[in-house]
Amino acid sequence: MLSHLLLGGGLAFAAVLQPGPLQAFLLARAAADGWRRTIPAALSPVVSDGPIALLVILVLGRLPAGAQQGLRAAGGLLLLFLAATTLRSLRAAPGDGTAAAPAAGPRTLLEAATVNLLNPNPWIAWALVLGPAVVSAWKQAPAYALAFVGAFYGVMVAGLAAFVLLASGARLLP
Repeated sequence: MLSHLLLGGGLAFAAVLQPGPLQAFLLARAAADGWRRTIPAALSPVVSDGPIALLVILVLGRLPAGAQQGLRAAGGLLLLFLAATTLRSLRAAPGDGTAAAPAAGPRTLLEAATVNLLNPNPWIAWALVLGPAVVSAWKQAPAYALAFVGAFYGVMVAGLAAFVLLASGARLLP
């Protein structure tokens, strides 16, 4: 069970650190409106990922074992690629601060969930990494799959909430 908790939490932590449309949306809203108005949007993956996960898991559950292994291998390669690009971006020199701020966008949890639903990252993650992991865990024991998903979304929501709190500090910058 512990391995499923750690895997789910670790994947969520990596997802929170990856720049993407949801993080840009949260940054823009937190900088413009502050953390109190933006913090509910940290729940958007819980709202938007349900249909994605259900569709992907239903399809994956019908795939032969060889195809599932191929998806796991592709997912592993994707994770290595994302880790390498994140490491490169962390090592890169900071910008000059003149990057354009994201345009003012939707402000509600539902609209943030829509941003995430249209984001390719959850689709790719569920098809190549999360879906195969949940299917594999479920075959071992349904409790393992629930632990994996619970850890993933617990860390995801907490991480996005922390990001919102940090991003709201941008309002204080000159």
